[in-house]
Amino acid sequence: MRLIIPILVVSLLLVSCNSKLDVNNDNVIVKVGNKILYKNELDENISHELSPEDSILTAEHFIRTWINDALLYDVASKNIADKEQIERLVNNYRKSLVIYQYQEQLINEKLTKAINEQALLDYYQVNGDKFKLETPLVKGIFLKIPVNAPQMNEIRTWYKSTAPDTREKLEKYSLYNVVTYDYFVDQWMDFAQVAINLPSDFRNINAILSNNKHIERSDSSYCYFLNITDYRLPGDDAPFEFAKANIQEVLINQQKIEFLKQTEEDLYQRAVKKGEIMFYNE
Repeated sequence: MRLIIPILVVSLLLVSCNSKLDVNNDNVIVKVGNKILYKNELDENISHELSPEDSILTAEHFIRTWINDALLYDVASKNIADKEQIERLVNNYRKSLVIYQYQEQLINEKLTKAINEQALLDYYQVNGDKFKLETPLVKGIFLKIPVNAPQMNEIRTWYKSTAPDTREKLEKYSLYNVVTYDYFVDQWMDFAQVAINLPSDFRNINAILSNNKHIERSDSSYCYFLNITDYRLPGDDAPFEFAKANIQEVLINQQKIEFLKQTEEDLYQRAVKKGEIMFYNE
């Protein structure tokens, strides 16, 4: 089907565009001037997950766009006024691209991306106030249980505790009786992720915190239990564990900048010593 669809689309387009195909090459779809679109190029730009109908539409759009680009490029190449400017821009872009690719190669080969924990912590201690939260974070325990589940009285006691033996009881109980069980006492969670499983009147973090950190709600089908053991509100400094990924990215970028500056300086000094750079007075 993947091969048949482009052929069907092309047969329609070719009639309308009056394009001539190279009949000796089965891989050719359409030719505009000296430019050729091949079937494998079309196939690379059409997702294999599309339905046959969507594949036809996508192939038709891609081919028509390719033809339009080829025609416009041909006309523009013949009629553009300042071709030297285009050449300068192309050369500048090529130079920038080559330099960028080489720098990335150097970074991947020479620069480690590992930042030790102490360096991350030191940066956080000095700059922690730069990492402000935009959304609330919570730690705790959450359970969603059918209203007719057994041992409800025990659950009302267990979910309020973070003791290891209580956690073991909750985990064993959740295997057979719980719809949702999240234990995130040891990691920060975006409250929005937790609130997805809560009733609609149970999703306001400020209302929850002002009421009680141990919250129980129920509807006709389920009971909901939430124990918030710790929290941070929007505007608070982000906890180190939560900010750590951003800090690592900052420090890696700093390393890259310093590494590239040193690389440029080393190249310059080496070239000066070899006499490859010559300065001329006016």
